[in-house]
Amino acid sequence: MYQIAITHTRACYAFLSFFVTSGEIEVCEGLSSNLALATRMRHIGFGTTGQEHETMQRDEMESGFFSAAGSAPVQWQVAEGRVDYPQAVAFMEARVAAIRDGTEEELVWLVEHPPLYTAGTSADEEDLLTPERFPVFKTGRGGEYTYHGPGQRVAYVMLDLKRRRCDVRAFVSSLEAWIIATLADMNVKGERREDRVGVWVVRPERPPLPDGSPAEDKIAAIGIRLRRWVSFHGISINVEPDLDHFTGIVPCGVTAHGVTSLVDLGLPVSMEDTDLALRSAFEQVFGPTST
Repeated sequence: MYQIAITHTRACYAFLSFFVTSGEIEVCEGLSSNLALATRMRHIGFGTTGQEHETMQRDEMESGFFSAAGSAPVQWQVAEGRVDYPQAVAFMEARVAAIRDGTEEELVWLVEHPPLYTAGTSADEEDLLTPERFPVFKTGRGGEYTYHGPGQRVAYVMLDLKRRRCDVRAFVSSLEAWIIATLADMNVKGERREDRVGVWVVRPERPPLPDGSPAEDKIAAIGIRLRRWVSFHGISINVEPDLDHFTGIVPCGVTAHGVTSLVDLGLPVSMEDTDLALRSAFEQVFGPTST
């Protein structure tokens, strides 16, 4: 494994990091005790050459991540019922290979899982607080522990970046922009944080943190993997999950902030409402879809 950015030393500063191994790239939240190194790595992009180059912060990057002219629309599928996690991974593995070989089109696959925990490639076993509570699956996506379950919409994103841009940071920024636009459609202000991946909601009704910064909760997570520039895994948005289920882990290794959902924020939205907003926002950022 070639390590592009040092990750997963348990400390206080997080930054976006990339790993490359056997033609695959993982994107996750790494941790470094070296603030100077972490600050420097925040400004390193991973583009077509794989070499360091200065980039803007993700919040300042262009959010459009459209495919080349003449590309087919991205297929859009919504799974019926709850999908077991191993079944979902097997499906993604097969679809990614087919996209890479040119025999299938790109796909966004919306699923809902039974209650489970997944361990990303940076997961620390100490962050699994109640290992007997739900099944735990080790997975190839970047990141640490996360929860999936009823009431959470998971969108598995299988896109060929060679048809778009071979730029990992721009891709992550566009995934965040997709989530933020989805939330905006439901009158929720989602925000990026340069020191951690995902989308966050400020909670002004709660006391501030010890450092004086406002309280905030995570509403959406991102964990992806690229295989020869075809993405899989993806994003999750909390619609109406049982938030107590997140207490069995340290979600994404972040202890200073909580977790919320659309319903927890007082929005009476359904999974179907969320799906409509997701598709509309996806087309704004990534281009047309088809069913």
